[in-house]
Amino acid sequence: MTYPDTQLFIAGEWRDARDGRSIAVIDPATEEEIGRVAHAGIADLDAALDAAAAAFPGWAATGAFARYKLMRRAADLLRERADDIAAIMTAEQGKPVAQSKMEVMGGADTIDWFAEEARRTYGQVIPPRQNGVTQITLKQPVGPVAAFTPWNFPINQVVRKLSAALAAGCSIIVKAPEETPASPAALIRCFADAGLPAGVANLVYGDPAEISSYLIPHPIIRKISFTGSTPVGKQLAALAGAHMKKATMELGGHAPVLVFDDADVDQAVSLMATHKYRNAGQVCVSPTRFLVQDGVADQFIEGFTAAAQAVKVGAGTDPDTVMGPLANERRIPALQRMIDDAVAKGGKLATGGKRVGNHGWFFEPTVLTDVPVEAEIMNEEPFGPVAVINRFDTTDAAMAEANRLPYGLASYAFTRSAETAHRLEQEMRAGMLTINHLGLALPEVPFGGIGDSGIGTEGGSEAIEAYLDTRFVSRLD
Repeated sequence: MTYPDTQLFIAGEWRDARDGRSIAVIDPATEEEIGRVAHAGIADLDAALDAAAAAFPGWAATGAFARYKLMRRAADLLRERADDIAAIMTAEQGKPVAQSKMEVMGGADTIDWFAEEARRTYGQVIPPRQNGVTQITLKQPVGPVAAFTPWNFPINQVVRKLSAALAAGCSIIVKAPEETPASPAALIRCFADAGLPAGVANLVYGDPAEISSYLIPHPIIRKISFTGSTPVGKQLAALAGAHMKKATMELGGHAPVLVFDDADVDQAVSLMATHKYRNAGQVCVSPTRFLVQDGVADQFIEGFTAAAQAVKVGAGTDPDTVMGPLANERRIPALQRMIDDAVAKGGKLATGGKRVGNHGWFFEPTVLTDVPVEAEIMNEEPFGPVAVINRFDTTDAAMAEANRLPYGLASYAFTRSAETAHRLEQEMRAGMLTINHLGLALPEVPFGGIGDSGIGTEGGSEAIEAYLDTRFVSRLD
């Protein structure tokens, strides 16, 4: 596989930035430059805005069934190219090739889901109070969209926003991550090759602050979708609000896992250890704060620590690798600081806790236990391969800790008690809760948080609503 340099995609053409600037792309397993990505300037952003504005009326007027068929063709192309795209993603992001391919194939399923939703943007007929009056609601595309996506899932994070926008009849400008540019470009190419009209989907890279501060207030843009950190999300949501624009925000979390005395502990260990160290813990829904009831705490800690120690860390190109490198160098000192702080405050390091070697951004799968709540890692998402396991005695105590933080994205629980499960359903303050299995992030189910973890959902039947305006019409015959 030869890693490709990545250009901008504007008005149906792949091209360099007008001023010729580019950014290095680094392989996190080798720390070596493997390619370049074009760095958009204001002139490029203006061109993308003009293209999105010009293409919007025609795409909005395209029949839902025609949009559906084009999107299904794009999904088929993505599946056909999955092996090549997975190799590209692993080179730029680091995750094992098998996980990269799974992400690509999941992206195709997401396109298929939203293609179907294009045909189901139903309005209503509302019974009138007066004879001869017809009352209806119409669903119409909101307009050109600006989407901002992170590096941890280069296809997954783009495809949700892109597919929802296109299904609704919106044009879109995707600002994709500079660290992982080629796999999003390969996704966009599938749509272009499927026959998407020029200007409907545009792709730019560059300075995130410059691009967001220019696109969000721009009068052409009518809808914002952002995935990233809570602090940045709050800033962008405020900017969107100042200009009365719809905004979907999928932000950070700090996912609790509640394991009760009556749980199947072996199942909980197996599922959660795999889930924790997937993508080196660089997952917004990664389980982080493990709260385990006293009666099974020792068993769970022993099993989870053994599972962490068994994780093979290495380059994503090695078929035996379970966990690849961190995606960028800055994560290593951040994780080390959190771990050192936790131990200094009385936590215990069960395994891991340091960088692997000095070449590539690899980090040991780490387990901390008995960490006090004042430690930094108990209050800020580590976004890395670090699990914190603490004990609890009563359900009240577990719920208090699970709901203590302002975040509310994902949550997990293991119990055989229907009564406990019902209480969790009612009291867990999180946008997503999965009990006794992993049931998150499928195309057909909601994906989003509450509180400081965001606004809106990017999955399920509700996701397309954020890209639509509801118009009411009342007519007297």
